[in-house]
Amino acid sequence: MVDTMALLRAFIRTARMVKNTSRLAAGLPADDEVLLDAPDERLAPALVAAARGEYDIAAKLLAATREAAEWENRDRYARRLAVFARTRDEWLQTWQSESPHDPDALLVKAELAVRRWWESPARAELLREVGPLIGAAAEGDPRDPVPWRIALDHARGTNAGHTEFEKLWTEAVRRSPHHYGCHVAALKYLSAAWYGSHRECFDFAERAAQDALPGSLVQALPVRAAFAYLTEGGRAVIPRERLDEAADLAIAVSAAYAPADPWPAEVRNLLTYVLIRLERWQDALDQLRLIGPYATSFPWDRISDDPLGQFLELRDGVRLEVASTIPLHPRSEHGGRARSGDH
Repeated sequence: MVDTMALLRAFIRTARMVKNTSRLAAGLPADDEVLLDAPDERLAPALVAAARGEYDIAAKLLAATREAAEWENRDRYARRLAVFARTRDEWLQTWQSESPHDPDALLVKAELAVRRWWESPARAELLREVGPLIGAAAEGDPRDPVPWRIALDHARGTNAGHTEFEKLWTEAVRRSPHHYGCHVAALKYLSAAWYGSHRECFDFAERAAQDALPGSLVQALPVRAAFAYLTEGGRAVIPRERLDEAADLAIAVSAAYAPADPWPAEVRNLLTYVLIRLERWQDALDQLRLIGPYATSFPWDRISDDPLGQFLELRDGVRLEVASTIPLHPRSEHGGRARSGDH
């Protein structure tokens, strides 16, 4: 016998979706306007020049970040340049041959070397050979925390013990106590997937967030711990309340930045994933509007070989979920159904 009430609920849900989904697209860019890992206005010219085999713009960009102590920008730009060099490294080879002791070239070289061997079955053995490159990058400018972030990633990949890792962590935070990249590297080391546990991961993230500077992305670190918990599984059970608190804190951090700002894009994409897993659909839609056209590979590449397609698919799914909760006939402010004469 057909469950009439269940059928009715499904019919109403579908009707709500049809009625409301299109208007929920307001504030969202069209699919063909969404970009994956779009560079900012400073990095874009460096990547275009690198595609022509020229390194001058990249060299000037990294030199400027070093001279101005823009460590967060320096870290991001070094990562993106290293990613580009994995498939097109002629510009980097020329840069290294012409300026073998340039601290900026040494930084990109060290980052590239770690990334190149990370997926190898012989990762730990191959990465140990990279140690001198990281040391050379660190010596290039003793103030720079970015080589120490690379060293923290390197330590994780070479199965370094806690004592060795703590020494590297001390060197990193001595140079920049609130460096986001270094904190993310430490969080990964402490995750259940590596050398810690979900509880250790959350404890570290929450302490760091409390100590972070106002507006710092480090304040959103707990949502990374939540992501690790939701994706890695394990025996430990983290209370739902703690996951929601991590998401709420990241929402507050996101709100401190302008809509469609590329700087917090990765945090916003990560937060959106966590909100989807927590079935907080309206909050997820709010973040999608703030993300605008700036989709990022992480975290979507953790669940799909097509991160942009996954982002767009889930964006549609969030709209459908929100639409299904909106009444078919909005009530007027007087408590009844809106009449044709109401405004």
